[in-house]
Amino acid sequence: MKAWQGSVGISAHRGIISGHYICFRPRHDEDSRFLNWLLRSDIYAAEYRRLSRGVRPNQIEIDNDGLRVLPVRLPPLEEQRRIADFLDAETARIEGLAALRREQSRLWRAWNESFLHAQFTDRSVVDDGTREATWLGPVPHGWSAPTIGRIARFTMGTSFPHEYQGLREGEYPFIKVGDFQLADEVGNIGTAENWISRETARRLGARIVPPGSVLYARVGAALLLNRRPITTRPAVVDDNVRAITFADGAPHYWGALLSLLDMGQLVNPGPVPSIGESQVAAVRVPTAPKDVQTAIADRVVQHRRRLHRIKASIDRQVDLLAERRQALITAAVTGQFDVSTASGRNVTDGASA
Repeated sequence: MKAWQGSVGISAHRGIISGHYICFRPRHDEDSRFLNWLLRSDIYAAEYRRLSRGVRPNQIEIDNDGLRVLPVRLPPLEEQRRIADFLDAETARIEGLAALRREQSRLWRAWNESFLHAQFTDRSVVDDGTREATWLGPVPHGWSAPTIGRIARFTMGTSFPHEYQGLREGEYPFIKVGDFQLADEVGNIGTAENWISRETARRLGARIVPPGSVLYARVGAALLLNRRPITTRPAVVDDNVRAITFADGAPHYWGALLSLLDMGQLVNPGPVPSIGESQVAAVRVPTAPKDVQTAIADRVVQHRRRLHRIKASIDRQVDLLAERRQALITAAVTGQFDVSTASGRNVTDGASA
């Protein structure tokens, strides 16, 4: 199963495999490292896909008999070893560059959280115990720390009948947890995979979520993520989603604030993680004057746009390195270039630049 995705390799271990795997043992003395690279190259992955059968596209499988007769193109043994040595070294360099880019991405995420925290906290203030602590710690002077329930209202979601799935026309986007990924780089969401008409919304008894509301997942693993999209148009939300509409202030101030909320602290015990409105409503939040909220919201939007550009650049570099690695493997094992001349130079220079 999934050989066409690269789930093929030469094992260096003796062990037990599941019934979804086919195990072949070479009957010759060829270089096992070369075989590993060859069988994982693009040209063989394409052949695995051609030979695979099944109803579900992502779970098609290769029959034993189909794989058994697959030709294995082998150069002389010395050439196999040269190719394997070359690929071992060059792929290690590429993987090292990719690891650096992933570490950059991790550091940017940490910086992002630090930046957001700094907008809502004053670390010079010492909590004297005269007020109930917020989840972010002491708040700046001149701010207040009300509960979310005092300054916002919650909108419950609506169960979405199966017959309305796939509708692309209507006045309202019907936003589910899976649609959170459709939010733009600053967190605005005004679209969804499904839309419904005003009449359908009325018939379902759906409550309309106003623009500027902050959404969060109510159940499942998604509620632990920091995705808190902000609606840009009237919408209907699924019953696994809750909307918080604040009485006043800048939506991106509240969106950034709630993205820092550790939902894990509010989860009800049980087999499926869930959060009730009462838990969220009881959270105290640092609340700035309106003009300060607007200034913070502007900084957050600018920061997120910059962060999006940086992240997109890093992700693109990681993708290019992965493409370079796979192209290098295929070219080497199929004899498209002579590794004995290529090994004297760093072929990853173009990718690293």
